[in-house]
Amino acid sequence: MFKIKLHGGKTMEVEESMYWHTTSHIMAQAVKRLFPEAKLTIGPSIENGFYYDFDVEKPFSEDDLRKIEEEMKSVIKEDFEIERFELPRDEAIKLMEEKNEPYKVELIKELPEGEIISFYKQGEFTDLCRGPHLPSTGCVKAIKLLSSSGAYWRGDEHNKMLQRIYGISYPKLSELEEYLNLLEEAKKRDHRKLGKELELFFFDETAPGMAYWLPKGFTMLNTLIEFWRKEHKKRGYLEFSGPQLNSSELWKTSGHWDHYKDDMFVLTDAEGREHALKPMNCPNSIKVYESKLRSYKDLPLRFNDVDVIHRYEKSGQLNGLFRVRMFRQDDSHNFIREDQIGTEIKDILEIARYLYGIFGLDFELTLSTRPDDFMGEIELWNKAEASLKEVLDEICGENNYLINEGDGAFYGPKIDIQMKDCLGRKWQMGTVQVDFQLPLRFNLSYIDMNGEKKTPIMVHRAIFGSFERFIGIITEHFAGVFPLWLSPVQVKVMPISDNQKDYAEQVLEELEKVGIRAELDSRQEKIGYKIREAQLQKIPYMLILGEKEKDASSVGVRARKEGDIGAMKLDEFINKVKNEIENFD
Repeated sequence: MFKIKLHGGKTMEVEESMYWHTTSHIMAQAVKRLFPEAKLTIGPSIENGFYYDFDVEKPFSEDDLRKIEEEMKSVIKEDFEIERFELPRDEAIKLMEEKNEPYKVELIKELPEGEIISFYKQGEFTDLCRGPHLPSTGCVKAIKLLSSSGAYWRGDEHNKMLQRIYGISYPKLSELEEYLNLLEEAKKRDHRKLGKELELFFFDETAPGMAYWLPKGFTMLNTLIEFWRKEHKKRGYLEFSGPQLNSSELWKTSGHWDHYKDDMFVLTDAEGREHALKPMNCPNSIKVYESKLRSYKDLPLRFNDVDVIHRYEKSGQLNGLFRVRMFRQDDSHNFIREDQIGTEIKDILEIARYLYGIFGLDFELTLSTRPDDFMGEIELWNKAEASLKEVLDEICGENNYLINEGDGAFYGPKIDIQMKDCLGRKWQMGTVQVDFQLPLRFNLSYIDMNGEKKTPIMVHRAIFGSFERFIGIITEHFAGVFPLWLSPVQVKVMPISDNQKDYAEQVLEELEKVGIRAELDSRQEKIGYKIREAQLQKIPYMLILGEKEKDASSVGVRARKEGDIGAMKLDEFINKVKNEIENFD
């Protein structure tokens, strides 16, 4: 909530979305003043700020953005009262046609019959809008236009390319400055920049949206997977691997062919049969479940896998490791009885709490309930929702989680897990979904205690979301300064001169024997240069080896955090590092 000042010294609290949406109208008014031929489309508030899409002849330049921002300040200074009015459909269309706003006409014509058609007017500017808005343009104080980019009308690549301007605003200049400082810090932490600098991964135009994992990055990826694998094995999860390519018949049975085909990589074999690279793992998990007869005593059965999956994301949506076409999901599909719903969800959320806690990440939970187009028996839905709510009440406390009414999947309610990083940014990551429909579509069953066939319930769950995306997030969260246990190189061994090279190789061998990831820097460079390079690579420990250390069979230890620690025996150092790794320091 923002607190704003009104005329007469009074104050009122408003939602950030209202504040930012009003600012998007101020920006649109400024654009129309400077570029009268610009056509208006939409200008919503978003999670942090707002944007507005314009149909203009050429892209906005940096100089254009500066001019628009200055004109916005003029609109704010003029302090126009913001007035709402309604019009019948025919009059609304006529008004927008007179103003030569074809996109607004299109939007009005698509509104259902009987829909209230409202406009907001500020000075000479009028825009089609549902609202609400601030009382006047003068309520907005501190503004900043951040960037501009291309955007297809309605997100459809077959439509015209528009120009989108992003911006942010706050009631106080200090709040704006704080946010801009946060953006600068985020730029420094950009995982794409750090991925290149730390030699973790890269992308190439020959495989858009598919990462090349370099040796250091692949080491980190495998370390994370092995950690995930160990923790799940302890909790009774059974790992399997399935085909990458499945016949269209599988995807038709699951329903993905009808609902998801456009986002799949579809192939046709020499005999004209269609297949698809799997975009998710659930049908393969189902095939594993139905490979043998199951008893009620077997449940819950938890099948997890880290197979590569492919999704045809649009090229304009690709974004480093955050949005890719090839990735490994930290997936599991748990088959349970109806009476096990609450316990299973609680166990999953406890795993999430533990795993996120290892990385110092907080998270929030949202319960999404039965949608209008739900499938299945309403009684079972009610039981599932009650079980989820009971678990959330116990874990979070009543009213300490969000509820999205009607936002569940058509096959069942779900809990979404939203993480918060050190910059306060929120990331939608894990999800827990209760599915009644796929077990029915595949005719799955188990034998209950009375010898009768029953249909299991399937719980889809991911905690990291995908290993690729999670690594992108923690790269920014840690600014590349990864914890010791996850660092691709944990120790850099540095002889001061060639006289210590043989000893350095012995030290390296001892470190590698006990599983410590180490590298040797035996280049004929000054030790200060080697240290600076290791610091830029964010190596946790550096071992400086001179004649003194060689003679004493010791190592000079320099830590990334503490700096020069001093000399210690190699065994002492190894024990120190192993202890830190085991304790996730």
